[in-house]
Amino acid sequence: MGLPKFRFNKSPITEPAAETAEATSTSVNMATVGDELKTAAPETVAPANVDLEADDLPRKDADDLPTENAQAGVQDVEAVTLTWSKPSLIAVFILMFLLYFVNAMQASILYNLTPYVTSDFESHSLLTVIGIVANAMTAAIYIPLAKMLDLWGRAEGFALMIFFATLGLILMATSHNLSTYCAAQVFYSIGFGGMTYSIDVITADASKLKSRALAYAFTSSPYIITAFAGPKVSDDYYYNISWRWGFGTFCIILPVVALPLFILLKLNLRKAKRQGMLIREPSGRTFTQNIWYYLVEFDFLGVFLFAGGLTVFLLPFTLADSAPNGWKTGYIIAMIVVGAVVLIIFGLHEWLLAPTPFLNIGLLVNRTVIGACLIDITYQISYYCWASYFTSFLQVVNNLTLAEAGYVGSTFDVLSGILLLGLGFLIRKTGYFKYLLFIAVPLYLLGMGLMIHFRSPNGYIGYIVMCQIFISFGGSIFIMIEQLAILAVVDHQHVAAVLALLYVAGNVGGAIGNTISGTIWTNTFEYALELYLPAEAMDSIEDIYNDLDFQLSFEVGSPTRLAIQEAYGYSQKRMLIAGTAIMATTLIWMFLIKNINVKKVPQVKGTVF
Repeated sequence: MGLPKFRFNKSPITEPAAETAEATSTSVNMATVGDELKTAAPETVAPANVDLEADDLPRKDADDLPTENAQAGVQDVEAVTLTWSKPSLIAVFILMFLLYFVNAMQASILYNLTPYVTSDFESHSLLTVIGIVANAMTAAIYIPLAKMLDLWGRAEGFALMIFFATLGLILMATSHNLSTYCAAQVFYSIGFGGMTYSIDVITADASKLKSRALAYAFTSSPYIITAFAGPKVSDDYYYNISWRWGFGTFCIILPVVALPLFILLKLNLRKAKRQGMLIREPSGRTFTQNIWYYLVEFDFLGVFLFAGGLTVFLLPFTLADSAPNGWKTGYIIAMIVVGAVVLIIFGLHEWLLAPTPFLNIGLLVNRTVIGACLIDITYQISYYCWASYFTSFLQVVNNLTLAEAGYVGSTFDVLSGILLLGLGFLIRKTGYFKYLLFIAVPLYLLGMGLMIHFRSPNGYIGYIVMCQIFISFGGSIFIMIEQLAILAVVDHQHVAAVLALLYVAGNVGGAIGNTISGTIWTNTFEYALELYLPAEAMDSIEDIYNDLDFQLSFEVGSPTRLAIQEAYGYSQKRMLIAGTAIMATTLIWMFLIKNINVKKVPQVKGTVF
């Protein structure tokens, strides 16, 4: 899975330069001089029988036409923004807002119900296994999706992701075992992750760089609403209806909400074609040649090697404790070795063989791109070190209901939605964003460090919420700055590519974080149960280990419940220490980001926000 070898001689990295302003100024001055000369010169009229040369005919400025050497999908979206009306632009943003609302609501329900779903399959302790597989597979899809958006079009890539998301929801709603649910999660993660990525690319297409942070803040603001609605709806689904309908309902809602955006994009593309904005020569390829062209262009071999190698390498770290002979078990050793070998083969394939490599080296030599990706991967590793078992912890240790645990877990969504809107206005006004990292990184580390102390058995829930507030402020700034920084150093042609690179980094980080979390959990939680459980509960240790409902069935304050709480505290403390230590490296990565003034960087054309 690789970035396309773009057919022009420009570097994909375009640093903002003072020369741009000078060139513009010179151009304006020359135009003025030209006008003066025309005024001074005597009027001449061409004879009626003389044909005008093509160069003498009036023609559109380059800014009024799609970029000539861009790929088809980029030309399509530029043609759309050059021809659509302001009402169409507003409608697109409203539709993206609604899609984010559906995504946020579904994500909240999934986050709150997944521990109960895995408990139904007596596999509560395999929560992180699902996350590892889903994150690894999703990471592998972003760059082929970026190529699809650039080669085929934004609407087509978006529609395919909606199909995968809907398929994942259907499979989740109908699953009766862990393997089916895990496969469903892969389709779900690819679909919803790809949908979010596609919307982010379209948002970038439809907004100036100085307004990009505000545009992202607006489209993601539905999380403020779903932070409150999601946990309550999850509670109602689980206790009053069925967790299956928590997923099944959205099988219907998602396609209905997604269809208008697809139609609007296609209608405006037809309008652009009618106005002569897009004239392309036919490719001349046969059907067979087309298949081979896209197999090479999307680097399917690279996709397979990357996703397979990453998954096979990371899973043993979570599964080893449940294997017959632990780390000495044959299949555990084999998976680590095979995964490592496949990842090495992937690297060699990309370096020596792939005509269109999975990762374009041109996008990896810029320090801002490197810094943004390192911050993202570090942040995701740190977060997933502890997040998967957080709502379970709140219910078992702090005695909260499913809905109450969801509210605490959604602190990030509420605060980030409000904060990002304010920061978006601030960046639009000043043009600068790097200084925000010097606030966000220490604040996030403070929240993580305090959680090590406060997330203990029967601790005061107010202190946990306080820590979540610190983490929310820091984390929301990370997310905005990563996207803005990586987009500020490329032209429009490479927007989809660099965003895909950032998404790959984040999902790889999520997979690694889940691996660390699963490894700590499997090696500490059962050990702590053996250490703390009273003798009369030892026969039920496997059920306690694998079933959240069974853990909650013990009366609050009973010796067994207190022992389970101690075991949670023992494991969570180690997860948080690991997450905090990893996050500390961000103190280095933030200095790689350049202090770019986004008000001075032109990127998109037409009627945009």
